[in-house]
Amino acid sequence: MTTITIRGIPVSFPFEPYPLQTTYMEKVIDCLQNETNGVLESPTGTGKTLSLLCSSLAWLSMKKAQLKLQMKNPEMEEASEFLKSLNADLNKKVGSSSNSSQAFFRLPTIIYASRTHSQLTQAMQELKRTAYNNMRATIIGSREQMCIHPDIMKEENNVNKIHMCRLKVLTRSCHFYNRVERKKDDPAVKGMNIVDIEDIITLGMTHKFCPYYMAKELKHESDIVFMPYNYLLDPKAKRALGIELYDNIIILDEAHNVEKMCEDSASIQIKSTDITLCIEEVTEVMRAMSHNAADFFDDSVPKDFSEKELCDMKEIVLNLEKAIDDIEIKKGEEMTVYDGSYIFEIFLKAGINGENYMLIINTIDKIVQFLSAARDGPFQRKGNGLQLLQDLLQIAFISISPEFKQKIKKCYKVHVTEDEPKKKTVDGWLPKVSSKRTGRVISYWCFSPGFGMSMLLRQGVKCVILTSGTLAPLQPLISELELKISVQLENPHVVGKNQVCVKIIPKGPDNEQLNGSYRNRHNTKYIASLGRTIQNFMRIIPGGLLIFFPSYPILRLCQEQWQQEGTWSCLNEVKTIFIEPRDKESFTSVMNDYYKAIENPNSKGAIFMGVCRGKVSEGLDFADMNGRAVMIVGLPYPPVKEPKIILKKRYLDICHANDKQYLRGDDWYCLEATRAVNQAIGRVIRHKDDYGAILLLDNRFNSAIIKSQMSKWLRDKIDVVSNFGVGLRDMRSFFKNAEETLPQPVSKPRKVDNDSKTNSTPAKFDISSIYKQKGLFNFSSSSSRSQNENSEGLVNIHKRIPNDIQQSTSKRKKITIIQNNFTPENGNLNMTLTTSTKEYIAMVQGALEPKDFQEFLGAIKTYHQKCDFGELTQTLDRIFSDKPQLVYVIQGLSQYIKSVHKELFEEYWSKIR
Repeated sequence: MTTITIRGIPVSFPFEPYPLQTTYMEKVIDCLQNETNGVLESPTGTGKTLSLLCSSLAWLSMKKAQLKLQMKNPEMEEASEFLKSLNADLNKKVGSSSNSSQAFFRLPTIIYASRTHSQLTQAMQELKRTAYNNMRATIIGSREQMCIHPDIMKEENNVNKIHMCRLKVLTRSCHFYNRVERKKDDPAVKGMNIVDIEDIITLGMTHKFCPYYMAKELKHESDIVFMPYNYLLDPKAKRALGIELYDNIIILDEAHNVEKMCEDSASIQIKSTDITLCIEEVTEVMRAMSHNAADFFDDSVPKDFSEKELCDMKEIVLNLEKAIDDIEIKKGEEMTVYDGSYIFEIFLKAGINGENYMLIINTIDKIVQFLSAARDGPFQRKGNGLQLLQDLLQIAFISISPEFKQKIKKCYKVHVTEDEPKKKTVDGWLPKVSSKRTGRVISYWCFSPGFGMSMLLRQGVKCVILTSGTLAPLQPLISELELKISVQLENPHVVGKNQVCVKIIPKGPDNEQLNGSYRNRHNTKYIASLGRTIQNFMRIIPGGLLIFFPSYPILRLCQEQWQQEGTWSCLNEVKTIFIEPRDKESFTSVMNDYYKAIENPNSKGAIFMGVCRGKVSEGLDFADMNGRAVMIVGLPYPPVKEPKIILKKRYLDICHANDKQYLRGDDWYCLEATRAVNQAIGRVIRHKDDYGAILLLDNRFNSAIIKSQMSKWLRDKIDVVSNFGVGLRDMRSFFKNAEETLPQPVSKPRKVDNDSKTNSTPAKFDISSIYKQKGLFNFSSSSSRSQNENSEGLVNIHKRIPNDIQQSTSKRKKITIIQNNFTPENGNLNMTLTTSTKEYIAMVQGALEPKDFQEFLGAIKTYHQKCDFGELTQTLDRIFSDKPQLVYVIQGLSQYIKSVHKELFEEYWSKIR
């Protein structure tokens, strides 16, 4: 450890910090000493998280020393000269508190917030490497992540989990919760300084206490508390978790998402069908009362409401339904939009106002708890409609002051449109009945990030520090958040020019313009040229290649054409292609397969195709060979015709007319695209010895406006390729020079399976692995810490499953490649099947003739070998063409369709059902 003194504070650092890290820590300590807000940008890979933790905790350690001295000597005026001098010195270094009278003997807590729990896990692993690992730290999570009660874990809907948990706590029927008070002082709990989610869950299972409520207890004694920043910005979550902000320090890491999060946490959408569901839910309780249902008179079920309250609630929701249905919707392309205060006119027609809204919220809460607890049947109403109405009321009535109402009129819009029935998602075996009724959709949208931020700041926080690798330009961000900022920083990168190669590729090898604009994105010549461009550069790039598309539909469009032309197979022959799945359950498995393909010594690397603003582009680490290059296909502009985007641009234009510090609507729209690009680019260069190439495959990147909005550390490195051949030559020279002159990473093979003694290969899906679990992938559910504390800084995302299921899979750590023992002749699967898969196979075998059944299984095997979706559908058509009554069998196949074909399968199913 190295100790350096910054602004009078001794900071211990794991190594000699770079100058830019010292500058960064100086700005953090400046914010803490002077209790001022800061906006700090430091590129990804510059040790931002480590610098942030070390500097803030060093200041906190000094603050602890100051408080200890003051507690031992409350009458400092009567103390010795030495103590007076020491106290004055500590006051100078720590800074004096503006809330000194209220917080004289109180140590502030650092609240460290980031976008996701995986990012927080990475930060906690960094903390364990520092000299400050003796500080007490805990992490706040949701019931969905931390609950270990078997009954609640089986519940699929998160809202129902919340109400079931609250009911069991209220009735003292959760033995895990009942042990929290007794166990919070247990040495096993007290003895751990840094407690992450896996630690608290493991302790909870061992000592039989509730991890969720124990984490809430531990936060009171923690020096630093980690949490996703929607917990801070969402008033409902903040209230439920008991998060105290007064005189505490808030650090918002990865703050490039804070603007959107502030807006989203203060916005909500509700449909006519939701109000109809509210009516049915209230009616359900009234029916239970009128029929003297046993559940209603069961003392174990809370029913703190009367017949009159139920009647009043039903009258309110009926009036609300009528008020919404009576809203006239403008015809044509013109939107139906009102000022934010219009929401109170709708409420007033339903009988909801500033005097009775709390009574209504409390009544809804009691009804929802009753519905959640009354019966356990799968079709029992659970209060989802009422819960949404309660959320709307809590957002709209955050405050009832006149000043607040004026701000709502300015910052909010009420958008009304017809509710168009959407295509049903195929996720089960049986056909679903869809309603043809259309209603209204009420969108209550907040367009001012400063609205949510002001709700945060008015609770008396000591200071707020926003930091990220992609915040620039800073001034528009500061203006929109309505923050008083005294400390700003735009750090350069730690890498040299010989470590980064940035190229704009305006034309393909056939001289076709690369332009992914809305008008040109369906041009087959453009897509073909794009494929050939990737193919040419891919052969030069070692290791892993990341390719980011503007959206999933564009990715799928390119994939389909490249498969038809043969480009896809050419790419796949050189580097195995992996595609970012849209469902979070498959994500971990696909990432593990990608990393294993990179590590395979017989492989030339791999390609990972994802989308800007997706999971891969936001928070994952592709250091060294995991990501030697990133390609950006097109510019990821938000949907220009989407009503919310149109209204946001109008709002900013009005703000800009009054205050030039705000961006114009069009400038914001452009910045949204470049910030997403900057974030995706940041996946590649991860440390001072790393190197990589950045290829911008669109001629629009050559625009002066776009270049000016790129990350500051990139701007002077951008080169426009005027000749495709010269671009290839330069790329080849860059990697050759980097391999000869830069330190090469030491290969650290990943242990795939405890019993494996051979090199792993990229996972191939065969008929046997299809049936191992429901779905295409085998998920890791281990809670052992050793898997997460790897030197590459990779994060395993764990799926919480009930104990009875977890016991049967606890020995399986990661994907294991097994021999294919399936023989179509006898249909012998020769494997352990899950209950769900057994039922499906039995259902199919019982429905089809033996010959058709064998052909059905053979089609699945061929599909997973060849990845040819067209061939699969041809076989299915042949089997079921004369069996329309059995077509529901095909729907059950959705769980075995690869993620890249999910949407094609949904389209296929919608046609044949």
